[in-house]
Amino acid sequence: MTMTRILKSKYKIDRRLRCNLWGRPKSPFNRRDYPPGLNGQNKRKKPSDYGTQLMAKQKLKCHYGYITEKQFRNIFQKASQIKGNTSENLIELLERRLDAAVYRMKFVTTIFAARQFVSHGHVKVNGKKVTIPSYNLQDGDVIEVKEKSRDMPIVLEAISSTERDTPEYLSVDYDKMKGTFVKGPKPDEVPYPVVMEPNLVIEYYSR
Repeated sequence: MTMTRILKSKYKIDRRLRCNLWGRPKSPFNRRDYPPGLNGQNKRKKPSDYGTQLMAKQKLKCHYGYITEKQFRNIFQKASQIKGNTSENLIELLERRLDAAVYRMKFVTTIFAARQFVSHGHVKVNGKKVTIPSYNLQDGDVIEVKEKSRDMPIVLEAISSTERDTPEYLSVDYDKMKGTFVKGPKPDEVPYPVVMEPNLVIEYYSR
């Protein structure tokens, strides 16, 4: 899939979900805050409870780069088996994904690029190459961009961008191009550009 096609489909998601899901300045939602398609601006009827829950699930799922329904349901099931608040567990498990950490550490510009970057072998965890975007990080794991990949345009563009800040549950040393997953975050520590409602996602799966 070309980058242009990915961008176009991402922007369509922004309009379908009625939000600038990744906080990008170029999102068309900044200009047209209605769903895509003919007469999108006339389709503003109040969604049902199910519709609201579905929308919350789609927003969360798409923010992490089109996680498949099967994968997302598995993450929910895992979150519900861990002690504590299921919606907090869900967010923490999503943030423990390697592709999410690479994106949050600003080694690449988008979550989609992060997934590709990991699967193409540009990332090491604790000194070993890991090519699984959904790899589950533990507290203290060190994530590093391979030496040969540090001068890639996508990396240089990302680290020079001021569009996003690195959250406090990660620490990053851009001179060494490595960072540490310090701890699993609480939902309010995650820098979502839009309001996420993991509690509605839990309701959706608990129907």
